[in-house]
Amino acid sequence: MFFNRNFLVKMTSVCPFTKAARPDDTCPRNSGESHNRHQTEHGSKVNKESDDSTIVPPKCPFGYDSQTFKLGPLSCIICQALLFESSKCVPCSHKYCKACISCFKDCPICGADIEKIEPDMDLQDVVDRFIDGHARIKKPQLKTDVKDEGNQNRTVLYEDVSLERGAFLVQQAMRAFRAQNIESAKSRLNMCAEDIREQLERLGNTSELCSQLGAVLGMLGDCCRAMGDAASAINYFEESVDFLSKISMDDLEVTHTVSVSLNKIGDLKYYDGDLQGARSYYYRSLDVRRTAIKDRSDASSQILDVAISLAKVADVDRNLGNEDLAINGFDEAIKCLKSLTLDSNQTALDKRRLSVLEFVQNQLAENTSTTSV
Repeated sequence: MFFNRNFLVKMTSVCPFTKAARPDDTCPRNSGESHNRHQTEHGSKVNKESDDSTIVPPKCPFGYDSQTFKLGPLSCIICQALLFESSKCVPCSHKYCKACISCFKDCPICGADIEKIEPDMDLQDVVDRFIDGHARIKKPQLKTDVKDEGNQNRTVLYEDVSLERGAFLVQQAMRAFRAQNIESAKSRLNMCAEDIREQLERLGNTSELCSQLGAVLGMLGDCCRAMGDAASAINYFEESVDFLSKISMDDLEVTHTVSVSLNKIGDLKYYDGDLQGARSYYYRSLDVRRTAIKDRSDASSQILDVAISLAKVADVDRNLGNEDLAINGFDEAIKCLKSLTLDSNQTALDKRRLSVLEFVQNQLAENTSTTSV
């Protein structure tokens, strides 16, 4: 009996970019901390440089802001992300991403019959140039005076906002991912990864950059997995684990993400028939999670993670014929799940706990039934 993992593993990863939700899930709880801290520190720097209250903060000229939802003039109304492989409907001339419009027979905007779909290279060139220039048009240490509507001079501070660019790209990628426009998501994430790698070359393996790159690589792994490219997905997940492992494992979000990526690799190997390989990665995930709760026995979500990893290892042991090991693993998972004390406001976590508990109990019941026969 194969193990149903859909309810056990979500596509999650540490996402240090502010207000940027993960594909098919939300950002972890502390997703915006590093970026918000950067913004706060930068704000202090600006205040030191000038006490002029008329300084104009940098903004995207098209209204695309990483901290707010925006459908700008270069967005596809279907996936709500920036256009990718821009395509024009004939005869109505309305434009969408190629992947988004390909499943429609009528134009979503006007309802006209779609006779054919043609690529719009000129529009895509505009989109690509906009992405390339987003958050790059500002130069550090450069100020200029402009006149506002009241003809008063105001100081415009031009600055490096590369983190804003990262948040912008991740946000667009996740919109596309949710709409199943995976190629678009992958393209934006690759751009983001390239930006971070460039900074790593200049600044070295700082915790913030490793966290960012680990998050983006995990998302790229999700994209490849959704596309059925297991080999590339495994490579991305392994690289994500490598970068996140450079960060202090005292951070529970980092620990959780590392263990989830290891489980995802295990899943891919499991369904490819490599049970020994799957067990190896599941056990590595279990080891990471056990270490995380040694001094945090009150971390309910982490204890649930341990129970899930125990169930995964036990399931593989059963398929490998190691029945005694499997039963011990399932029993330990049940003890973890029953030891959890959850508050009334943790209903989602409790629902997940009950689902895992039901699965594990069914596995033990199945074993008992088989033995009695």
